[in-house]
Amino acid sequence: MKKNAGASEATLANWRTSPVSKWTFHHVRELIPSAEIRNDPQLIWKLKEQKAPFQTSNLESIIQETSTDAVVIIHNNEIIFESYQNGMDSDDQHILFSVSKSILGLLAGRLIQDGIINEFDLITDYLPEMRGTAYDIATIRELLDMRVGVSFDEDYAAKSGPMIDYRYAANWNPTPEARIGITLKSFLTSLKQSDGPNGQNFHYVSPNTDLLAWVFEEAAKRRYTDLLSDYIWKPLGSERSAYITVDRIGGMRAAGGICATARDLGRLGMLLAQNGLRENHQIISANWIKDLYEGGSHDAWNKGTFKNFFESRSMHYRSQWYVCHEVGRLIYGFGIHGQYLFVDPDRHLSIVWLSSEESPLNSEISRKIINMVTDIRLALHALESLE
Repeated sequence: MKKNAGASEATLANWRTSPVSKWTFHHVRELIPSAEIRNDPQLIWKLKEQKAPFQTSNLESIIQETSTDAVVIIHNNEIIFESYQNGMDSDDQHILFSVSKSILGLLAGRLIQDGIINEFDLITDYLPEMRGTAYDIATIRELLDMRVGVSFDEDYAAKSGPMIDYRYAANWNPTPEARIGITLKSFLTSLKQSDGPNGQNFHYVSPNTDLLAWVFEEAAKRRYTDLLSDYIWKPLGSERSAYITVDRIGGMRAAGGICATARDLGRLGMLLAQNGLRENHQIISANWIKDLYEGGSHDAWNKGTFKNFFESRSMHYRSQWYVCHEVGRLIYGFGIHGQYLFVDPDRHLSIVWLSSEESPLNSEISRKIINMVTDIRLALHALESLE
């Protein structure tokens, strides 16, 4: 696909549909207003490049068989594989969809470490506007782990109802005149119906993450983009600034609107693989990362909404990250239309996989990608065993 193919056909009405999405997913800011997440050009984390120490033919075949836009594999601070398709290149910022949530999960750890928030604080401690809603007695921890009893159906095929209002609020869909005044904050305050007690089963609700970003802004008295920049993106050594989509009054789509280069997302994965360290500087607390692996509830996951999609793998969800307990430790961020950041700390491995899949959720393609990642991890383990 040529670099600008799809540009003339792209609109706010079709930007998430194939084949236009093969262009729009790395040109989002040309359709939706955005805010910058600044990097520091003086602090770029330089990565060496090395040839992959394993056979890549199967990997390359899966890339060609699917609507993959970018794959970057970083091992021990070296880029050992990099591939771009559909007109994307290494400088393009691709939408991460719900991998954006995982980035918020890391920011939460930094804010807790600095005493700006406490994970057991009530949402209403910061946002009195949420009193009388389904979040009235919900804690930050319950939102981080998607265990809030709010009535919301995350139906990506919905044609009406709260999911569509949510997209209107985020400025992601053409909005009819009658709904033009809706914003992310006004939408969040409209979620008044509960579907059960908090702290129970895993219940995936994207607005939970947008609400957390609002809490963070109120607690820190700073914009969400500035918090991300100063706590994550600059100290990480990102090569380029990222950006996030905003609503009509600048409200940030923390649940799915971050756009970043594949290499910079790979750097973030490498940071986690190194227990939060970059060149002996602790950016993310080692205890926060340890809690990602050890702190979640298997029971909540097994009774939750995503168990079947991930084929009954042994998993849990913690602080906006998926954690898989098969073939050693694996943590990953996952977004619709095929966005992934995989981290294997035992093999010092970070794998970015960004796509423009037609379907928001495709279990068959997801299985292929996760199995491929498992093959890469096993190949590296076998090589390390020989050394």
